[in-house]
Amino acid sequence: MGAPVECHAGPPHGTSALSSAAPASRSALPALAVLTAINLLNYLDRYLVPPLVPDLKSAMTLSDAQVGWLWPAFMIVYTIAAPAFGSWGDRGSRTRPIAIGVFIWSLATVLSGLAHSYRELFAARALVGIGEAAYVAIAPALLADCFSVSARGRVYSVLNMAIPVGAAFGYILGGLIGHHFGWRAAFLVCGAPGVLLAAAALRLPDPPRGVQDAQPTASPDLRAGAPQPGPLAVYLSLLRRMPYMLMVLGYAAYTFGLGGLGFWMPVFLERVRDVPADKATTGFGAIVVATGLLGTLAGGWLGDYCVRRSPQGYLWFAGVVTLGAAPFVVLALTAAPPALYYSATVVAELLLFMSTGPINAAIANIVSPLERASAIALSMFAIHLLGDIPSPPLIGHLSDTGSLEHAVLVVPVAIAVGGIIWLAAAGAGRNAPRQV
Repeated sequence: MGAPVECHAGPPHGTSALSSAAPASRSALPALAVLTAINLLNYLDRYLVPPLVPDLKSAMTLSDAQVGWLWPAFMIVYTIAAPAFGSWGDRGSRTRPIAIGVFIWSLATVLSGLAHSYRELFAARALVGIGEAAYVAIAPALLADCFSVSARGRVYSVLNMAIPVGAAFGYILGGLIGHHFGWRAAFLVCGAPGVLLAAAALRLPDPPRGVQDAQPTASPDLRAGAPQPGPLAVYLSLLRRMPYMLMVLGYAAYTFGLGGLGFWMPVFLERVRDVPADKATTGFGAIVVATGLLGTLAGGWLGDYCVRRSPQGYLWFAGVVTLGAAPFVVLALTAAPPALYYSATVVAELLLFMSTGPINAAIANIVSPLERASAIALSMFAIHLLGDIPSPPLIGHLSDTGSLEHAVLVVPVAIAVGGIIWLAAAGAGRNAPRQV
C-alpha cells in the first residue's frame, strides 16, 4: 500500500482528464436537462415564501422573527436528512431517491397552501426539506459520472443556473399569484409540476461510479479492493481533511450572506426604499434572473479555464469574485439613489453567481467517486447549518430589536469572509507538497 495522494480541486496542471476518462454518453445531456429542471423547481419552491411575507403576516398575524423561521423550518430538516441520502447515493440506486424526494417536496408544497395556522405551515415547510435533501445530495454526484472532470465547472454551472432562475421564478410567480389570487394559490400552483419531474427522474441513467475519473482521488480507506467503510467512517474521514473543510467553511459563509440577502431583499426594498411590494419582488426577481444566467454560465466557463492553468484554479476564481462582490453589496444596501443601489445590486449578484459552478466542481473533484455523494451531502449539511438556516431569523431578530436597514449589513461581512477563506484554501493547496 503506497502513501496517500493529496487531493486537489482540479486536474493536475498541464493535463486533461478528457484523455483517459470515458466520454459523455448520449444520455448525459438529457440527464443534465432533467436534473436542471428539477433544480429550478427546487429553488422556485424555496423562494416562494419571501414575496408572500406581507400576505402571510397579515393572514396569520406573524412577527418578522416568525416569518424568518419559515426558511429554517425546511432547511433544518433538509440539513439533517442530507447525510442519510448522501450515504444512500454512495451505495445504492441514485435515481430512485431523487424521484422519491421530488415527489415528497412537491406534495409538501401543496400542503403549505392548505395550511390554516402557523404550526401547519411550519410543518409543511419542514416536510419540503426531506424531499429536497434527496435531490441535492445525490444529483451532483450522478452528473460527475456522466461528464469528464475537465467539464465539471461548466456542467455544474448549467445545473446551478437553475438556482437564480428558480429563485427569480419564485419571487415573480409568488408575487404575481399571491397578489392576484392569494398566497394559498401560489403554493398550490407551484407544487403540482413536481409529480411529472419525479416520473422523469426514474428514467435517468445511473452510470458506474468513477467512470469519468481517470485517477480517482481517495482516502486510504477507499482504495480499490478495500472494503467500503460505513457511513459514519466516511463522514469522520471527511471532517479530518483540511482542504475539503476549508472549501466547506467558505461555502457556509457565502451561503449565510446569500441566503439572508435572498430572503430579506424584497422586504428591504419595500420597507426601507419605499418600493411597492409587487415591484420589489418582480424587480429583484428580474435582476436575479439576468445576473444569475450570465454570472453562473460565465463562472463555469471561466472556472474551467482557470483550473487548466492551476490545480487550485476553481478556488482562486471563486475567492476573487466573491471577495470582489462584498463592497458592491454594501453599496446596494446603503446607497439612497435608486440608480445607484440597483446598479450595485446587479454587479454584486453577477459576481456572487460566478462562484457557484467552480466551487461545486472543486468539492466534487477533491474526493473519491465512492464517497462523492456523502461529501456533497456533508457540505450541504454544513453550509446550511452555519449559513442560510441562521441568517434569515438572525436578520429578522436584529430587525425586530433595531431596524432592517442596519440588520442586513451582516450580509456583506459574511460574503467577504467566504471569499477570504476560499483564497486561503487555494493558497494552502498551492503550497502543500504533493505526495505520491
